[in-house]
Amino acid sequence: MSLGETVEKIESLSDEQRECIENCNEATEVCEWCADECLGDADMEACARLCRDVADLTSLHARFMARGSAYSATLAEACAEACEACAEECATHDADHCQVCADVLQECAESCRQMANA
Repeated sequence: MSLGETVEKIESLSDEQRECIENCNEATEVCEWCADECLGDADMEACARLCRDVADLTSLHARFMARGSAYSATLAEACAEACEACAEECATHDADHCQVCADVLQECAESCRQMANA
């Protein structure tokens, strides 16, 4: 069973929460990939560090939402801010992995912002 199928089986989640979890999980994956690709390049150090922070935050936020944590909305705000900052950094680089990461993070930031305001 895929992660998306598993998320759909959690009956207590709204469609918006399910979408946010999926966006957070995708952001986690793409940030890990981007950070790994940036390693060893001094000009990409800030990008790699931001990606690692976002990967940790988005992974944690997805888990908080899945279990209905009372802290999910607070974490959603931090997650949205970090995604926006990282997307901005990634967008300044020409590398394909950075461009893909920037696109995914914009979508994740939007859904996290919705969760923070829900």
